Amino acid sequence: MRRVLLAVAIGVFAASTGCQSSSNDPSSGAAVPKEGEPVLRVTLDVEEPAKSMGVLQTTDSNHAFNVGYGKNGIACEGSTFTEGVTPVGRFRVNALLSDDNFVMDPELIKTSGKSEEFLKTTLFSNMNSIDFKGDGETGEYGIGYVSLAPIPETPQPFEFNEYAGTFRWYSFAIHGTNNDSRVGQKVTGGCLNAKGADLEVLLKNLEVGDVVEITANGPCQEG
Repeated sequence: MRRVLLAVAIGVFAASTGCQSSSNDPSSGAAVPKEGEPVLRVTLDVEEPAKSMGVLQTTDSNHAFNVGYGKNGIACEGSTFTEGVTPVGRFRVNALLSDDNFVMDPELIKTSGKSEEFLKTTLFSNMNSIDFKGDGETGEYGIGYVSLAPIPETPQPFEFNEYAGTFRWYSFAIHGTNNDSRVGQKVTGGCLNAKGADLEVLLKNLEVGDVVEITANGPCQEG
């Protein structure tokens, strides 16, 4: 069960097309989600990526924040994750990672083949040390990483593996960035990105098992 029930600002999102505006007023249409309902809702704008946003309710107020998404577009619900394409649908948080935070689904820990202590002390730093773009810069996950698994489960390439000789976790996620100008753009490898201050809010308030809903206001790619 959740330590704190988060309310979602349903008034912020239009019923069919999602977020076009936001509010930080905790009384503006907020409603406590029922068990199994999304505690975080993200809407991707296919015409104007800068308007892509997420909204969740912290213990104090509704928190709205911008996100960037995949450079190759948006995949329909139930798709297999592919490079550069951000899927829509419902997802379950299965890990929360940062330099000083490690929470992971026990089944994932077993799958890793590593001890929880090893993962806690090395996993995020390993992942964040990799130069994915090949431009000589690391820290591409910024301050944190919220791993997401699709609901219902569908075949995915997500796995623990070595990349450039470094052990890491590969999955769909909401993560930070080492360049805030990338947030609100269609530039990622398929994950959602967000600024550091917003990742701090997510890491503080989300829990393993929470449901995240991602929608788009335009067409998606079948896959």
